[in-house]
Amino acid sequence: QDWEQRQEEDTLLIERILLLVRNVLHVPPDPTEEQGVDGDASVHDRVLWALHISGMDDLLKFLASAQVEQQWGLHVLEIISLMFRDQNPEELAALGQGPSGAEHREDTQELEMLRQRELAEKRARALQRPCRHSRFGGSYVLQGLKSIGDRDVAFHKGLHNLKSYSHDLGKEPQRVPRQR
Repeated sequence: QDWEQRQEEDTLLIERILLLVRNVLHVPPDPTEEQGVDGDASVHDRVLWALHISGMDDLLKFLASAQVEQQWGLHVLEIISLMFRDQNPEELAALGQGPSGAEHREDTQELEMLRQRELAEKRARALQRPCRHSRFGGSYVLQGLKSIGDRDVAFHKGLHNLKSYSHDLGKEPQRVPRQR
């Protein structure tokens, strides 16, 4: 609503919401409670993200920049200062810029070294194992076991199958009709 159409309850509601946001952001960090992993978002960062998702940051920008909403200026200024409470100004200024040329070259060299090491390990693993499985198990002559004629049996399976060898191996059993 425009400020002319607002009633007293609406003005009080806006002020209470701004004070609530300010008080939530004003809670000091407790390192003993926040035992997260390095690089994990702190509670303050998660609150800021929730404010961003809800669109509250856009409302704060509107209240700060609108000429007719000057009465909320100090509340908005305090909220914005609490948003940047734990930030280092130099880091914030450098955030918009990409990494410097030296850092970029160093990162690229490190990644290239890791890639070369990984390729060398991959080649070493490939050389350790045979390239392809051979399906040829070999041919063996079973001496003392006669095949058709006077020759010895030629066995074309692997040696581990030798125990289960019979002359009927690979032959279709003759079917007997069910009624006989």
